[in-house]
Amino acid sequence: MTTTGEPATSTTPPAKQRTRTPQRPGDIVFSFSAKAAGVLILIILAAVAAFLVAQAWPAIQTDSTELSERVHWLGQGRTLLGYVGPLVFGTVLAALIALLIATPVAIGVALFISHYAPRRLATSFGYVIDLLAAIPSVVYGLWGALWLMPKLFPAFQWLADNLGFIPLFAGPAGDPPRTILTAGIVLAVMILPIITAVSREVFLQTPTLHEEASLALGATRWEMIRMAVLPFARSGVISAAMLGLGRALGETMAVAMVLSPGLAYSIFLLQPGQQQNIAANIALKFPESSGLGVNVLIFTGLVLFLITLLVNMLARWIVSRRAEFSGAN
Repeated sequence: MTTTGEPATSTTPPAKQRTRTPQRPGDIVFSFSAKAAGVLILIILAAVAAFLVAQAWPAIQTDSTELSERVHWLGQGRTLLGYVGPLVFGTVLAALIALLIATPVAIGVALFISHYAPRRLATSFGYVIDLLAAIPSVVYGLWGALWLMPKLFPAFQWLADNLGFIPLFAGPAGDPPRTILTAGIVLAVMILPIITAVSREVFLQTPTLHEEASLALGATRWEMIRMAVLPFARSGVISAAMLGLGRALGETMAVAMVLSPGLAYSIFLLQPGQQQNIAANIALKFPESSGLGVNVLIFTGLVLFLITLLVNMLARWIVSRRAEFSGAN
């Protein structure tokens, strides 16, 4: 029996008071430092872009006839875009050759370290791979010019003799082989540690339960890697490859020491004097340049800056599209 004099009580619990935890001074300082670092990177990037545009503008607005007369190494009648175009082609070609050679090898080495080698051997082998990234590029250039090129000539000669009907391997093979294929092989060795190190860490992040579940269902070790490890690490491997591609695009001394330069849209990989790299071209031409010639070289640097930026944006887009399939991003 209820009494009417008692106040009505609600069965709904009172709304929970949201209390904001006060930030400690350390948190505030760290948050401000992180934001300042991010803004500083954007400012530096914008400053570099502004400098390149400002210094390249005199070459952009100069008439092509006057440009070719004032810059003797530009070539008679050659326009600015006509000069930069073959350089872009050679830069991208050398980087793609390096990427095609280095990526499969790096993935294999990373899988060996992470899933096949004994722990003690894997640790030592990983240290050796990491040390390769610390070798200066001029050392790679000396190695390529003095040791690698004589070893490559018999193989290049065989390719020209037996596969010369394919335009890529059309002869005659250069002796010494100061060709774009040699430069691509040297670049592949240079970017191999970067791709290997990043891929190895991504492979090691594969959830152990996924691997054990595959093995428990009767999969072999390779089937487990193919079904559990590689799908999980796909976006991370793509990121590693794009990092290696970025270094290959901007490499200077190693390419300058093993490549005989040329300004042609040529796919002949075994013939010297066909292609050239933007960064190596700047290093070789800068000592003899002055005035408008420096502006032309800075314009080629601006083009390389834009190519690298586009490559990084493409890599980020690819990784974001694979984000739902992998946690290694």
